[in-house]
Amino acid sequence: MATLHILLHFFVPGAVAYLTFRDKWLTSWLIMMSAMIIDVDHLLATPIFDPNRCGIGFHPLHSTTAILLYPLLLLIPKLRILGIGLLIHIGLDALDCLRMGVT
Repeated sequence: MATLHILLHFFVPGAVAYLTFRDKWLTSWLIMMSAMIIDVDHLLATPIFDPNRCGIGFHPLHSTTAILLYPLLLLIPKLRILGIGLLIHIGLDALDCLRMGVT
């Protein structure tokens, strides 16, 4: 299941980039993929990767405070695509938490 989760982190932003920013989909997709950098906070956890751990609320860049700030990026035109990528990332992580039964 972890493999599907990781694949969705690549394919969902790709689909959104293609459907929303068709004229510059590749650049948009790469910017959205840069949102994966928020997973650097996994390096602070022991173990670094735990397939049974819900990252939402556990990792600093997946905290409620951080998540509430990500939509603000949508208001800044130069950061809008990054904000979309961050929200997709958090949304996919939240779906994974739901799948695990963590609310």
